[in-house]
Amino acid sequence: MSRFDEVYQNWMEQQIAEEKSPRRREMLAKGLSRGSIDFLRLIWFPAIGSLEHLYAEYEVRDFNNGYRYLDLAYMPGHAKGCIEIQDYRSHARDIEVSRFKDLCMKQSLLVLDDWLFLPIAYLSIRDDPGVCKQLVLSFVGKFLAQAVPTGLNWAEAEIYRYAHRMMRPFTPAEIAGHLGLSENRVRVILRGLLTKKLLEVAGGNQRYRTYRLVDVI
Repeated sequence: MSRFDEVYQNWMEQQIAEEKSPRRREMLAKGLSRGSIDFLRLIWFPAIGSLEHLYAEYEVRDFNNGYRYLDLAYMPGHAKGCIEIQDYRSHARDIEVSRFKDLCMKQSLLVLDDWLFLPIAYLSIRDDPGVCKQLVLSFVGKFLAQAVPTGLNWAEAEIYRYAHRMMRPFTPAEIAGHLGLSENRVRVILRGLLTKKLLEVAGGNQRYRTYRLVDVI
């Protein structure tokens, strides 16, 4: 079993166990769509490193006192983000007029209720995974913007956001791959964040190997 499969299985089991709505619990028990699973496996998990603050088939009420379900809700703290995986066949080419109108209404209701909406085309997951990962990082960054201390340059700020998203120790090599910088350059930046007491060493003695936030907001 891969690391993702293990995390995904535990995540789904926890959501089913904690759900009080019989409607959502039944939907979760049936399993997620291929698009949602591929998005989590190929885009979200590699970019973010965890499934924390994500809720599948999240239930919301509409103006007519009915229920609607979001593919994925991202809810750190009191924030509200919605990710919808849009399949080309069902959302663009063969969609019925009534279904198209309903989808537009769903998006409108979410926006009016202060949800940050992120639609992802299923074809983009397959054809443009790098772009999708950048969209996800920017999406999550919207919720973490206020958590970044002032006075940091772009690289320091993104490392801080990365550490916040990971919620676990990380290595200089991970940061180098994430930022597209050399590992030596990343180590210099990390030492600066250590000096500013924003990071601390999680492992390693003579040569620091892993880092983490001093205090997760």
